[in-house]
Amino acid sequence: MKIAITGGAGFIGSHLVDALIGNELLVIDNLSSSTTKYIQNYIDNGDIRFVNADIASLDSSLLEGVDIVYHYAACPDVRLSSEATEKIYHDNVLGTFRVLEAMRKNDVKKIVFASTSTVYGNAEKIPTPEEYPSRPISNYAASKVFGEAFIQSYAATYGFDYTIVRYANIFGPRSNHGVIWDFYHKLMKNPNELLILGNGLQNKSYLYIDDTVEATLLAAKASGIFNIGSEEQITVNEIAKIVASELGLNPKFKYTAPVAGKPVGGWKGDVPAFLLDVTKIKTELGWSPKTPIREAIKKYIDWMRKV
Repeated sequence: MKIAITGGAGFIGSHLVDALIGNELLVIDNLSSSTTKYIQNYIDNGDIRFVNADIASLDSSLLEGVDIVYHYAACPDVRLSSEATEKIYHDNVLGTFRVLEAMRKNDVKKIVFASTSTVYGNAEKIPTPEEYPSRPISNYAASKVFGEAFIQSYAATYGFDYTIVRYANIFGPRSNHGVIWDFYHKLMKNPNELLILGNGLQNKSYLYIDDTVEATLLAAKASGIFNIGSEEQITVNEIAKIVASELGLNPKFKYTAPVAGKPVGGWKGDVPAFLLDVTKIKTELGWSPKTPIREAIKKYIDWMRKV
């Protein structure tokens, strides 16, 4: 197959490149938040074609002959989205529109879209199934709702297929953001104290990158919307304790919000508690998460020690 991966130099995108080598791969990335480090060998060996381009001004001819697009190029920073509104619109809204237009012009038959659990907002039903309404509380989540809606309308209008994957918090090697990354690097700078955004009671779902890629490739063979996440919640306090323990530290925890009461988000648009219902992908496609959270955090820390 001829496969295009937007954002293919990034965290999840580069892991997808690894998994899809053997196909004819086109990787499109403007390198605004990544480098070609993890795909450079493929470029040098001629295993992939790499194009440094901004999807918001995408040359539609790039998708000529493409069978499927994995659309992963986006600004992923929920915290940033409350301030950098133009960037969120440019990267996530306009960028997705340009990809869909290029697909339409070249009769591309399939798209796999990286969406997010944050589209559900502060869901009243936990675990939250795919049919729960989208109620975004961040500009980032709203940009993903736009992408989902436009993908579904384009699919209905122009006859192509789609898979939308709504991810929990994904982490692992090559990731350079998120709570585990944040805690590790804070403790490297100050092993005696750890500042936790919010009140530490935030209770969320996380998933290791290997499980994520496996689930994504299975979902890509199907159609529709799939939640992809673990089946366990873990608090930010618990994550902090695991990271500190793995580093052999016993820091004092400090918080930006009162530690009593309900979970409090650490920034505007932070969903303080969620757990995805993954029954659909388990029953329809036979997938289930394999890497327990403590084991996954240890693997990630081992990787961060080496980079």
